[in-house]
Amino acid sequence: MLKKMMALSGSLLLTVGLLSGCGSGGGTDASKESAGGKEDLKTVTINMFTASPEYTDAFNAYIEEYKKVKPNVKINLEIMQADYNTILKSKIASGSTPDVFQTTAGGDIDTYADYSADLTNEPLATAMTDAVRANMSSSDGKVLGLPVKGNLFTLIYNKDLLTKAGVTSPPKTIAEMQDAVTKLEAKGITPFANAYKEWWVWKHIFQHYVDAAAQDAGVEPKQLVSDFIAGKAKIKDYPVLYNNFFNFIDLTVKHGTDKPLERDSNAEVSDFASGKAAFMTGKGAWDEEAIKKINPDLKIGIMGYPVSDKADQSVIITGADQALRINKDSEVSKETIEFFNWLYTSEYGKNWFSQVAKVIPPIKDAPLPDLEMPKEMESILKTSKSGDLSVNYSLDTFHQKFGELMQAYISGNMNKDQAVAEIEKAWVQLGSAQ
Repeated sequence: MLKKMMALSGSLLLTVGLLSGCGSGGGTDASKESAGGKEDLKTVTINMFTASPEYTDAFNAYIEEYKKVKPNVKINLEIMQADYNTILKSKIASGSTPDVFQTTAGGDIDTYADYSADLTNEPLATAMTDAVRANMSSSDGKVLGLPVKGNLFTLIYNKDLLTKAGVTSPPKTIAEMQDAVTKLEAKGITPFANAYKEWWVWKHIFQHYVDAAAQDAGVEPKQLVSDFIAGKAKIKDYPVLYNNFFNFIDLTVKHGTDKPLERDSNAEVSDFASGKAAFMTGKGAWDEEAIKKINPDLKIGIMGYPVSDKADQSVIITGADQALRINKDSEVSKETIEFFNWLYTSEYGKNWFSQVAKVIPPIKDAPLPDLEMPKEMESILKTSKSGDLSVNYSLDTFHQKFGELMQAYISGNMNKDQAVAEIEKAWVQLGSAQ
């Protein structure tokens, strides 16, 4: 089975001490008779193994809250920051699959299907938004994952800097973006902050162009990605990919912050938040709190990438790219499902996403966090559709290689045609678990 698995997006290495008791996955121990002569409920231990240290405090909060609902349920939380996928494979191979574990969504929903409980008919599945439920569903339509959060992928901009440069509205076409770059530089403003040291920012940009290429070809993004994975499609046959994407990357390098291959995610956030650049590439809603810690007064805007000369192809992308899975063979699968049904349907759970985790809720009828980007997303989606989260249709083994190839391209170690050939090869070799 392990040959079906892939590296998880943004694998992280930070081990957090086990919470709320101890014990191996699925273990239970009956308490003895109480003073009143009646046997208490059995103590149930649920082991969670995740790769999201940024939500450690938020996870701990719902664990503590659930103690009030089910005092007999203890939840051990183990979080790792790097080599997560390697450790997860090891646990599964040794027969000690955690009761709850984390994977990427999309293609990995099928990769780990043999280990995942079917949640299709559970209240938590009904609670999910349509886009998120699709990201959590296998190829045969079964809901096999739980969203860690909803997400937003977008080009982020500084409203005040665009206004200062005379850019009256966010550019939606290539020509409008080129005009904005000219106006920004005329005012001494660097157009782009990049984090091209990171491999994962590249997939966030590229997926906008994949969506547009699929639209031009009259197919769904999932089908186009499948064709690339099968070796049936060629990048040169899609001008949005072969020309527009590479031209945009060239534009961001030429008119961006210095030494792009030395700028990581934190450096990009710092560059943008301190007003050193007008646009921030490859990112999304998860960066808002970090930006605001540096500059609470910065007015943030979100926009689609100007991928072509068609304004309607410039759209934001929403969905869920990370999933929690419940081990179908766990001795406490019933109690684990009950726990997540509570989180996704209770009043506490509805508010947990926005007020505690401060993320875009992946469920219906839940309030948005008090942040600018989610609120602007809500406004945009009243009149516009969001794009397809097409990163989900390829495994992160491919996306990591893709990022490395693009780094080689902008460093000058590989020309465009060489990069394209290697990307196509990597898509076939690493794009799916088959």
